[in-house]
Amino acid sequence: MESRREFLKSVTALGMAGAVGATAVNSVAQTFATVRDDASDRAYWLAVLARIARPVLENLSRRQLKKTMPVEAAHPADRARYTHLEAFGRLLAGVAPWLAAQCLDTAEAGRQKQFIALAQASLDAATDPKSPDFMNFDRGGQALVDTAFLAEGILRAPAVLWEPLEPRVRRQIVQALKFSRAIATPTSNNWAMFAAMIEAALRTMGEPTIEERLEGCLRHMLGWYDGDGAYGDGEFFHWDYYNSFVIHPMLVDVLAVLRQKDRRFEPVYALELNRARRYAEILERLVAPDGTFPSLGRSTCYRFGAFQALAQIVLLRELPEPVKPAQARCALTAVMRKMTEAPSMFDDRGWLRVGFYGHQPSLAEGYISTGSLYLCSTALLPLGLPPADEFWSGPAELWTQQRIWSGQNLPADHALGDVKSIEVPSLHRSS
Repeated sequence: MESRREFLKSVTALGMAGAVGATAVNSVAQTFATVRDDASDRAYWLAVLARIARPVLENLSRRQLKKTMPVEAAHPADRARYTHLEAFGRLLAGVAPWLAAQCLDTAEAGRQKQFIALAQASLDAATDPKSPDFMNFDRGGQALVDTAFLAEGILRAPAVLWEPLEPRVRRQIVQALKFSRAIATPTSNNWAMFAAMIEAALRTMGEPTIEERLEGCLRHMLGWYDGDGAYGDGEFFHWDYYNSFVIHPMLVDVLAVLRQKDRRFEPVYALELNRARRYAEILERLVAPDGTFPSLGRSTCYRFGAFQALAQIVLLRELPEPVKPAQARCALTAVMRKMTEAPSMFDDRGWLRVGFYGHQPSLAEGYISTGSLYLCSTALLPLGLPPADEFWSGPAELWTQQRIWSGQNLPADHALGDVKSIEVPSLHRSS
């Protein structure tokens, strides 16, 4: 109860929470989740963001993250090599769009300004070799993973996380990204996208890239397409959420960079975006009427990070026609409420704890540690949309499973018709 009281205090602290009544979404099944008005939903999301982000960014900006952050893991000594970059990189990938959001009211803009300053100071602290919080960018495969998430965060908000930085800090970041090239290019699973993401970020920073790590890795990933919006994780398909944790979001972000540099990438970007839209539609359909969703496959401790692909499609304003923006908002809010208000999701100092619903250490694979958990922040991408956007301002809508289980007569769902493969051009060779 204490944890929940503290969370409700954080909503009030934002100065945006109001006393709003919940609307029952089904007159027959009273166990269905409730939906709230748009102002309440955004205030709640902002409170979630603050609660997740503050411990990481406040401590890192003071260069005290390694000193203060716990390392909950099956083998803490091993994961301590990686966990701090995991926390920072994954968090930044999720909160970056909000840091760059515009047209905010005075209270939210003031809060945003504080977090921008924390994020910029944290980028310095994480990449300065003289900092006690200088992070591991080149030792062990896991370093490649979270260097990529850090790069993705910068790509998602260059106007606040790159362009205003001092030249010294920008040089540090470029060097940190280049350090990761010491790690062999992975080409057997979704890790191919991490090398590609880092190279794409370097490309936007004016640095030369390596074809094997950029276009070559894209060709591997795109070659594992299995149909209906889903990729295999390497040669074989896995029942898990890695299409959302990594594959679709990084494919979309990397290809967006490449098509800006070379219009020959336009067809492959359009194809991938269409696949990502279908996968987002499927994710929305996975939200049960009460806001739960299946704990399935690896890395379920990333919690609502499983919905990153849907959140990204919302941010891009590319939702497929059957899914209304407010409908997606209500579904994502229900998931967030269900998980964030679970007992013991946070420890008494505000750090995330291992689990899916609350604290469940037995669900963690050996590679899971405290820092890993901050991938949940990627569900917050729609905060990059201004409050007046339809996603936030539209009246509450039932999501798909609520509509079906209340007896509404909906159209049948259908698979995506698609091609198996497409040519990936090369930035390094003329066509």
